[in-house]
Amino acid sequence: MSNHFVSGNSIIPPYPDGMKQAVFGMGCFWGPERLFWQTPGVYSTAVGYAGGTTDDPTYTEVCKDITGHAEVVLIIFDKKQISYEELLIIFWESHNPTQGMRQQSDVGSQYRSAIYADSETHLELAIKSLNTYQIKLASAEKDEKINLKSRILGKITTEIKLLDKFYYAEEYHQ
Repeated sequence: MSNHFVSGNSIIPPYPDGMKQAVFGMGCFWGPERLFWQTPGVYSTAVGYAGGTTDDPTYTEVCKDITGHAEVVLIIFDKKQISYEELLIIFWESHNPTQGMRQQSDVGSQYRSAIYADSETHLELAIKSLNTYQIKLASAEKDEKINLKSRILGKITTEIKLLDKFYYAEEYHQ
């Protein structure tokens, strides 16, 4: 499969001029993929694996926690319509980055919160955004007006590093 099943745009390079990429892990890859394919300025998305040590991992291997990879979504976006910083806001505000190796009922290292930056610039922006959101969380913990059940408590555990390689998930996942 080379075209996105909703947008019809290509999920593999080459992409039109001006496109940039982001790779985020936010638990099971299907929820974040849907979130981002619906975001104005996003050209295409694909699900896959990143952050591990095994070449060409399979879904079964990733789920068995033998590859070190996380389930991730590749986001191809038009930088003239949406910025990397705006995508980072969506990332932080759409999942709980304090849960460690899980998201809600999905448990395992493949479900960890992760940002795999494709450039030093994106890496710096990701780290800066983590620091901003950690301050917001600390502030929220001190705010007695916030309902305890609705707030996210704790230290952000999101893995942030340069992207080594993105591996497309099997066609039946796309």
